[in-house]
Amino acid sequence: MASQAPQKTSSYATPQWWKEAIIYQVYPSSFQSHPGVKTGWGTIKGITQRLDYLKSLGIDVVWSSPFFKSPQADMGYDISDYKDIDPRYGTLEDVDELIAELKKRDMKLVVDLVVNHTSNRHEWFKESRRSKDKRENPRRDWYIWRKPNEETGGPPNNWAQILGEANSAWTFDEATGEYYLGLFTPEQPDLNWENADVREAVWDAMHFWLGRGAAGFRLDVINLISKDPQYPDAEIVLGDEKGKYQYQPGLKYFVNGPRLHDYLKEMHDRVLSRYGGDDAVITVGEMPGVSDEEEILRTVGAEARELRMIFIFDLVDIDKPDVRMGLKPWGVKDMKEVVSKWQRVMIERDGWNSVFIENHDNPRSISRYADDSDENRGFGAKLLALMQTTLGGTLFVYQGEELGMRNVPKSWDIEEEYKDVETINYWRKVKELYGKDDPERLQHGRAVVEMKARDHARTPMQWDASSPNAGFCDGDVKPWMRVNDDYKTVNAQAQMKDDGAVWQFWRKAIGRRKEHAAAFVYGDFEELATDHPNVFSYLRTSAAGEKWLVVLNFFGRQVEWYLPEKLSVEEWVCGNYANGPVKKPRKGMVPLKPWEGILAKCVPQ
Repeated sequence: MASQAPQKTSSYATPQWWKEAIIYQVYPSSFQSHPGVKTGWGTIKGITQRLDYLKSLGIDVVWSSPFFKSPQADMGYDISDYKDIDPRYGTLEDVDELIAELKKRDMKLVVDLVVNHTSNRHEWFKESRRSKDKRENPRRDWYIWRKPNEETGGPPNNWAQILGEANSAWTFDEATGEYYLGLFTPEQPDLNWENADVREAVWDAMHFWLGRGAAGFRLDVINLISKDPQYPDAEIVLGDEKGKYQYQPGLKYFVNGPRLHDYLKEMHDRVLSRYGGDDAVITVGEMPGVSDEEEILRTVGAEARELRMIFIFDLVDIDKPDVRMGLKPWGVKDMKEVVSKWQRVMIERDGWNSVFIENHDNPRSISRYADDSDENRGFGAKLLALMQTTLGGTLFVYQGEELGMRNVPKSWDIEEEYKDVETINYWRKVKELYGKDDPERLQHGRAVVEMKARDHARTPMQWDASSPNAGFCDGDVKPWMRVNDDYKTVNAQAQMKDDGAVWQFWRKAIGRRKEHAAAFVYGDFEELATDHPNVFSYLRTSAAGEKWLVVLNFFGRQVEWYLPEKLSVEEWVCGNYANGPVKKPRKGMVPLKPWEGILAKCVPQ
């Protein structure tokens, strides 16, 4: 694709704090417990305890996954009280202390808000299911209730649960004789956003947290809040030679539904715009299942007045067939096309990207996109760090990514060690379908878990090699989830002392990104050598002409890459094999080692 400079009227390169911020996601159950806690869970005080670590890495904003009161059916993404803290994490006062300590370090807190659904133990839902008489029970209409199907007497339609596609997204309530919608699990009933009182309650929760000093929100599955009001059956896409599955993915009818943009604009006007002006609050929307340029720009375009940015899932869905727990082949060319497309789209059409390849819902990037063997783990982790720190958009780092943490060993027993509801539902389905007479498909199901399970991202943070439980919690306490076996060689303490470690590479790369934000955050993007099967290479150029060349070999063997004649390399600044300047040719053929990534400063033209 030919490179086009941003139009002069574009605000893409207009500096804003939230564009340049480095955001670090904490998964509170697995980040850090504090001394004396016997639950085996991480705590808010534990996060506060590690703020100096995050500051030294170069982090500006901490985004914590939900710490609200919750039965933990889906690890806190089933909230039972938006204004209180789950006791296993701490108290409201602990969060106030966290915000205050962040402020002392010129850092901020982003709250993870889940408002597509609540817990089935939220007082709102308890009241909703009390009676189906809407005149007597005004909260009945706060959730989505439907009568049984007239023909079958079963669920109103064939939509499958997102976290267990073998099950219906509808749950029957014996007391009132109707079904309620819970797209993720029965413990997570969906709110009815058509009801203005529901929206007012959401705005109230947002005001509560912004008023306490939060800098903004990550909005969980926010593009699912508007459903097709007809609730039609989904098309048949899942099945095997034994027949079609009873329940099917209904994404077409609830992803970016008919009133989504009305609701997001109302959120902006009623809440977000009221705190320090238009540029004060940061928002990032989790929006799975949408890749359409026009639809995404309706949310993140500079004039949209909806959200700052969203998580575009094209890269983390690169190996996804019809459902997340599945596998399909992909190549480096696919990765290049995804990244280059969204870099260009946001530059040319005045939107804004989020830059990420890990989070709590995806496996470890080193195990997925590179090579997590002992021999190549460090090279692959640095390769991925170099790519992310040189792409335009707001950069998100997930806990442990800065260490090159990897998926759990394949020797772990799925039923014993894996804890996630999605994994449990998936493995149960696989065993029921194939456990008795189809060992090949059973093994494929195991391979899906070993590569894609969300559990891989949720093992406790690996702080040191000498402490029991890797320093995550006290030595006489059993962690809620097993610590990855490799913590004695992959841990923060060792890497902070080793100038050639993955952590140090991340720290230097983040510092370089901040120093040269005009190029790496706001600059133009031009992909080079688009036909190369294994190398992803591109230029980042600032408005003032500062030019940087990034060359990334996503292959486990040595390859050749040729410098374009138009480029003149001033200096090879860094690489993932060398601790310091890199010795590479400045013209002609550039040999690249397996999983090698290099960065050059070019002569301005």
